[in-house]
Amino acid sequence: PKAISLMALYEANLRPFFPENVIDETTDMDVPQLGKRTDLRDYPLVTIDGADARDFDDAVFAEPDSDPKNPNGYHLIVAIADVAHYVRAGSELDKEAYLRGNSTYFPDRVLPMLPEKLSNDVCSLRPNEPRATLAVHMWIDDAGKLLRHKFVRGLMLSRARLTYEQVQRAREGAPDDTTQPLMDRVITPLYQAWKILDQARIKRGALDLDLPERKIIVNDQGEMTGVAVRERLDSHKLIEEFMILANVAAAEALEAKTTPCIYRIHDRPTGEKLLSANSFLDAFGLSLPKGGVAGAHQLNHLLEKAKKLPMGFLVSEIILRSQAQAVYDPENIGHFGLALTRYAHFTSPIRRYADLMVHRGLIRAYHLGDGGLTDHEMVKMAEIAEHISGTERT
Repeated sequence: PKAISLMALYEANLRPFFPENVIDETTDMDVPQLGKRTDLRDYPLVTIDGADARDFDDAVFAEPDSDPKNPNGYHLIVAIADVAHYVRAGSELDKEAYLRGNSTYFPDRVLPMLPEKLSNDVCSLRPNEPRATLAVHMWIDDAGKLLRHKFVRGLMLSRARLTYEQVQRAREGAPDDTTQPLMDRVITPLYQAWKILDQARIKRGALDLDLPERKIIVNDQGEMTGVAVRERLDSHKLIEEFMILANVAAAEALEAKTTPCIYRIHDRPTGEKLLSANSFLDAFGLSLPKGGVAGAHQLNHLLEKAKKLPMGFLVSEIILRSQAQAVYDPENIGHFGLALTRYAHFTSPIRRYADLMVHRGLIRAYHLGDGGLTDHEMVKMAEIAEHISGTERT
């Protein structure tokens, strides 16, 4: 069974091993001291990931906003591993990360973008271990509007490594020894802030393609033993919405300083693709607008109707296939699927080169120390975006 993944990765020209000169650059890496960094260690940040996750690159926190001008608003923090501190432009590590473009996931293995010393150690936000972070403070009102944000380069201390299932059980009234002490100060405010963001997403008209994701079950011998539908809980959606908000803040922050940004863009579906989808939808007694131009609101209306049909998941699948491919680009046209005017990837620099570029941009724009975007990178933005869009497809 293990041969299948190996054949696939060699067929796609993926890089199964890190060259020695890349590994050499990771040998003396340590977590930096506080120095000029902002001290975030008093905030009870937590990571929430899948039970099988090995790298924890994002931590979250929420509390009611203390500003009387923003009643019922929230203060959110999304803290991301400060990968730019370790991976400097032009280094052997950087060149290798660029070639890979992203981590690649197989049922039985991961080809990481960065060597294990970074992805599973110094950049992994493990509980009760100080970690370097690039974090964003965000303030939202009771309608989910992002009022302001502030990026800081800090030192943080995660209070717990939580799983989606564990957090969901706690929320539903069955906390365990880890989640019980975190209920009032951490878990409850996270869900309250998410409820606001979720309502804002519905109102905005983000495309609601809630397709079941399937995962291959692999046993200890590396043999595939089945396929299961990955459960989608409110805790998953919570982290998703926090990450989306942080990604919006990153794009806004770079625009505010007219610093080049690699946007995550998603074009409207073409009339041609919608036309071919329409002929399929006819069989279900459903149809798209005759003009062949559908807004996200109209597509959501259709998806809502489809949910009541026994074969509704097929309709979701067809709507998904009618969409344009999301890509990376220094020219912003917005994100149709998320119904956002500006969007960039900021929250996963351990596994996506796009996010590392956004981190470097923020460090340069806001004078947050070393490791910022170089003049050379600023000139090559379009080339970098095209390359990493390609590695993502691969």
